[in-house]
Amino acid sequence: MKHIVVFTGAGISAESGLKTFRGDDGLWEGYRVTDVATPQAWARNPGLVQQFYNERRKAVLEAQPNPAHRALVTLEEKYNVSIITQNIDDLHERAGSGSVLHLHGLITQSRSTVNPNLTYPVKGYEIHMGERCELGSQLRPHVVWFGEAVPAMGEAIPICRRADIFIIIGTSLQVYPAAGLLDEVPATAVKYFVDPAASQLAGNTDVICIDDKASVAVPRITAQLMAAFPDPR
Repeated sequence: MKHIVVFTGAGISAESGLKTFRGDDGLWEGYRVTDVATPQAWARNPGLVQQFYNERRKAVLEAQPNPAHRALVTLEEKYNVSIITQNIDDLHERAGSGSVLHLHGLITQSRSTVNPNLTYPVKGYEIHMGERCELGSQLRPHVVWFGEAVPAMGEAIPICRRADIFIIIGTSLQVYPAAGLLDEVPATAVKYFVDPAASQLAGNTDVICIDDKASVAVPRITAQLMAAFPDPR
């Protein structure tokens, strides 16, 4: 069975009403990233960071998967599909995708501040100050902040190396180390890039650029892939 690897960024979730990480003004939901998304911010004002992510989590839980999320699920009928996402929302899972790797964590989970491997589902949408892990440390959002390592890259790289088809959706390919995953994809793989500015952003000539939003382009691509390989096994 052919292996499709899908690499998604903020653009796919924006159409579900979730704002992209940083706007044109350099702010995220009115906050400077350095005030809410770094280990230094947490050390300086954990209450503010907790409040910020509680608000983001509430927005995620209120959002719904869009046609792009749902279209990717249909590919699993005929392909082995692996989704690697930079997004911290759970919209891929709620759409029904079976294999999703979150490079930057998952906002619907909390984690220990002393052992990052201790994670817990968030009850409701809030993590409260004073809410602690089994080791007694304050729980924080299970997200990767600027300045922190991205341990899931170790799992993502071998997935990309096994791709027959690689589909990039809604990411600028500017955030490293995640943007380097394209370099791990076999030269023989067919590569698609879906983004309204794909042609401007792509620096790789063997990538098929589709300058459109995800909710329009992804269902079209998936329909083509389903028709082109009626029995890829």
